[in-house]
Order: sequence, then structure tokens, then C-alpha cells
Amino acid sequence: MAVQKSFRNQAIALAGIAQVSAMVQELATTGKTNTEALEISIYSLLQLNPDSALDVYKDLNNIQYGLKILQTQITGFDISNTEQARYSTSLVYLEEQFAKNTEMKQKISRGIEKAQLQVEHFELTHENVLASLGDLYANTISTIKPRIMVNGDPQFLQQAQVVNKVRALLLAGVRSAMLWRQCGGSRLTFLFRRKKLQDEVKFLRSKS
Repeated sequence: MAVQKSFRNQAIALAGIAQVSAMVQELATTGKTNTEALEISIYSLLQLNPDSALDVYKDLNNIQYGLKILQTQITGFDISNTEQARYSTSLVYLEEQFAKNTEMKQKISRGIEKAQLQVEHFELTHENVLASLGDLYANTISTIKPRIMVNGDPQFLQQAQVVNKVRALLLAGVRSAMLWRQCGGSRLTFLFRRKKLQDEVKFLRSKS
């Protein structure tokens, strides 16, 4: 079933991207991030045929963190967190390039199916699952130029577990960017229908 094209669904997808970008920054600078938010991002990555945009994240409560960040980012003229904004913009760009590569799409589909099987035996954020998804990102999306350069503290970015989480999250971010496009989102939408997106984000936050 195809997801519906609407500004509300676009806002949901953008919240998924914003949530990933925030967690990547947190992991890179502190080595930690919210466990529940991490779980829902990995969950979203495994949803290949959702019935709706919201089904990708289970329910609205699971993306309230992303909605809060998104509301801050798209309200006003100043970017509140340039690093997170850079990650989000890069994820949308990478998804655009990935969507044109049939071979890479097939490779990622096989990799996600492998992760789905792993989740049947382990929890969503088990190190084996994260390592598998991290390797998948490194061998696919990470080969698209320009690569996302993650800035942070070297003591954390040199830890295998942190690196796997960051890579798995970036892959989940690409998945949310795909949802954004499937829901009718585009750069022109973001530029010229910004007020409509702001209204949808405000509405979705009020429903938590």
C-alpha cells in the first residue's frame, strides 16, 4: 500500500530525519543517545511496506523528539543547530542519489531482510543488528559522494559500538528521507510551503 501524499505525512517523515540527525550528533559528541529513540529509528528502517507514514514509527509519541527539533529548525530565519541541519540536508541528498541506483537498492533490501531475521533472535538495538546495519551503510550509502562527515569527539568516534550506531542511524535517516519523497516532499516544498509544514508540525506536537 502506497503512503498518502500530504503535508502531514511530510512533517512526520521530516521529524524522522530530524530525530536521526540529533541522535547522530549526540553519539558523536557524548557517546550516548536516547535508547527508545534509537530503537524506533532502527524499527523504522525495517518497515519496507508500511500502510501509512505513521506506521513507519509505530505512533506519534515515538517521533515527538524529532518534531520538537524540527519545529525549532524550521521556525524563524536562523538555524538553531547548523550541524543537525547539515546532517538532515545531506540525508535528503543521499536518498535522491540512492533512489537512482537500482543495484544499491537491491543490496540494501537484502541487507535489511538479513537484519529483520536477526531481530527475530535479538532485540532491535542488539550489537549484532547494529553491526550488520552499520556495515550495510558503509558498503552502500557511504560510497555516495560527498559522504556525510560526522563531527564529534574522537574518543567516541573511534569506538566500534558508537560507529555502528551512527551508521545504522544514518541508514535510518535515508529511510525517512525516502518516506519524505514518497509523501510528496521535495526541496521546493520545503522552500515554498514552509508555513504549511510549520502548521502541521505544531498540530502533531499538540497531539502528544
